[in-house]
Amino acid sequence: MALFGKKTDKVKIMFLDEMNDLQSQVAEYFAKEFYSDRYEIWSAGPRFDFIDCELISVMYQNGYDIRSWIAKDFKMKKMPQTFDYLIFLEKATYDRIKDVVPYDAKQICVDFGRKENFEKATDDKELYDCYVDLIERVRDWVKENLKDPENLANLVEKQ
Repeated sequence: MALFGKKTDKVKIMFLDEMNDLQSQVAEYFAKEFYSDRYEIWSAGPRFDFIDCELISVMYQNGYDIRSWIAKDFKMKKMPQTFDYLIFLEKATYDRIKDVVPYDAKQICVDFGRKENFEKATDDKELYDCYVDLIERVRDWVKENLKDPENLANLVEKQ
């Protein structure tokens, strides 16, 4: 992208959760919706699985379509090899791989919990509400914290 004759690069960010099946997909979706003009946006995990089917359904019911998306791991062929920021969305994953992640980038950790937190749901309505709550919390965090790429430096974990 050129701005006043100078080439400017987007800030490269990757959202991470354990299997790229839940929070990182939501964050990638909203970052692309709100800020694709400012960021090159990816999501992945150290391992990958299918994207959570309930997540896909609840997002679709709420007007967000990720039905064609796939989960990715660090070995995906099209994955960039450099990032400016890695944004971990599970503290447990951050604690486990922060020192061995294959990218030399600034790290941010925001803990949205894990799917195991949904065990408190006792019926389908409560489970749906757990997903909606997660989607809204991730959406709001992305919208607020990615507004200005300069703000990300303030969120970097002290290592």
